[in-house]
Amino acid sequence: MEVIFLGTGTSQGVPMIACDCKVCTSDDPRDRRARSSIHVVMDGLHVQVDASPEFRVQCLRENINRMDFFILTHGHADHIAGMDDLRRFCDLRGGTALPVYTTREDGMARIRSIFPYAIGDRPAAVGYAAFDLREMPAKMELPQGVIESVPLPHGALNTLGLVFTERSSGRKFVYYTDCKEVPPAAIELARGADVVVLDGLRPCPHPSHMTTAEAVAVARQIGAPQTYLTHLTHLVGHEELISQLPKNVAPAHDGLRVVL
Repeated sequence: MEVIFLGTGTSQGVPMIACDCKVCTSDDPRDRRARSSIHVVMDGLHVQVDASPEFRVQCLRENINRMDFFILTHGHADHIAGMDDLRRFCDLRGGTALPVYTTREDGMARIRSIFPYAIGDRPAAVGYAAFDLREMPAKMELPQGVIESVPLPHGALNTLGLVFTERSSGRKFVYYTDCKEVPPAAIELARGADVVVLDGLRPCPHPSHMTTAEAVAVARQIGAPQTYLTHLTHLVGHEELISQLPKNVAPAHDGLRVVL
């Protein structure tokens, strides 16, 4: 299994507009954080999770040239705004709709309201996007492995926590972005993972995201050999954050590729 971090930043991105702080003006490329999303390759199956406003640029940068289906964790702008650029992957499928898995109560409604022209079996015209909306199940059995989902509290809504288990290798990868806490059911689902990714927004409290310390505490509960923090603000630079974290927890960065 390979995981490609297309973006690891917050809704404002880093550098932020009109900010000259030490992180926003840093020369360290790891401090340049586009909005968060990942691309997972599991036994040859290509799964895209979320589409940030920079999605097109991220795909070009990381040479993303295939997508079998798409998962939207929740309908906030920094995760959904790039979905129109999925049109190219519809072209590569021969002009058929791309399967899109998400939550019924939040994700589907948001997609329908923002992209009404893209709902259908085929694109409305050549080169347009088309989405085959499907509710994300608790457990998706595939020839390449299993993808499990669990609700995570994120302000007024729940986001999808995702757990990928590759069939050929048995490797297990957990992606818990955009959450204020990780409930006991999600902790149990994540146990035995090889790599875990957690929302670790910033050092100070936030009403709908975990702090760095809260994420570290969850990492200890799960007990994975390696945990990465994502959805990071400009309040802490990459190198500084490394020095503050336990040895098996690290900040992710845009372009990071993890092979399990």
